[in-house]
Amino acid sequence: MERPTRLGLFLKGLALVLVVALVAYPLLGVIGTSFASQSDIVRSNGLVLWPDHPSLDAYRTAFTGGRVTRALLVSIGVTLTGTVCSLLATIGMAYGLSRRGIVGGRFILMTALFTMLFNAGVIPNFLLVKELGLYNTFAALVLPTMVSAFNLVVMRAFFMNLPEELYDAAKVDGAGDFRTLIRVVLPLSKAVIAVVGLFYAVAYWNAYFNALLYLGDNDKWPLPMVLRTFILQGQNLDTAAAGEAIAPQQAVQMAVLVIAVVPILLVYPFLQRFFTKGVLTGAVKG
Repeated sequence: MERPTRLGLFLKGLALVLVVALVAYPLLGVIGTSFASQSDIVRSNGLVLWPDHPSLDAYRTAFTGGRVTRALLVSIGVTLTGTVCSLLATIGMAYGLSRRGIVGGRFILMTALFTMLFNAGVIPNFLLVKELGLYNTFAALVLPTMVSAFNLVVMRAFFMNLPEELYDAAKVDGAGDFRTLIRVVLPLSKAVIAVVGLFYAVAYWNAYFNALLYLGDNDKWPLPMVLRTFILQGQNLDTAAAGEAIAPQQAVQMAVLVIAVVPILLVYPFLQRFFTKGVLTGAVKG
């Protein structure tokens, strides 16, 4: 490969700086506005990068009344439970479909891939959830989306790419399929498990449409639903009754956004080193 020229390096660096600036500017604006006072917001026309009078009033207001706290706990519980259940189901299904000689394996795989192209629709899904007795339960936020066909394909490809000699050696040692999966396959699959787990966690954390369809009780709403009603629809957080709604409305909105974004930002750096390796290894065979 030819060595890059100085002009090429400069243009790549410039493009990288522009991309980082485009991503960082709104994020810093959201964080800065969440700490801003009313005068800071008015002076900056609604987007404050560096508040002159920073305070935590917006965060105190957001957590007053318990609605955001309750929604945050619901989102954490649904994300943790859903991610664990989805990983267990995807790992088991991907491992079974990766082995040769599985009766009906191709049909099951084609059925899973079919769901990537076609969906039953909102009304049939709603009727199915209601008939199963899952309406207005947290299970309705997990079970309908527990297995992603894309994540299944990535993990299946990774398992198929492992050396066949490992499976043969485990079989010679008397290990069955379950023991081979636990003792041989999973220790070698940390990268793809971390990546798929991140995909599932982000999906569960950001999902609001299932909550909108299947949850009739506002007390069971996850954080994305609170964001939707509070920011997009302009409803309040019921904090005025507590006598502590002292922060500007726009600052409180940005504070809720920060609360929703921070957990994923804290988790991602720990999984970043697995991200590229897991996706490329699971998607490329040979």
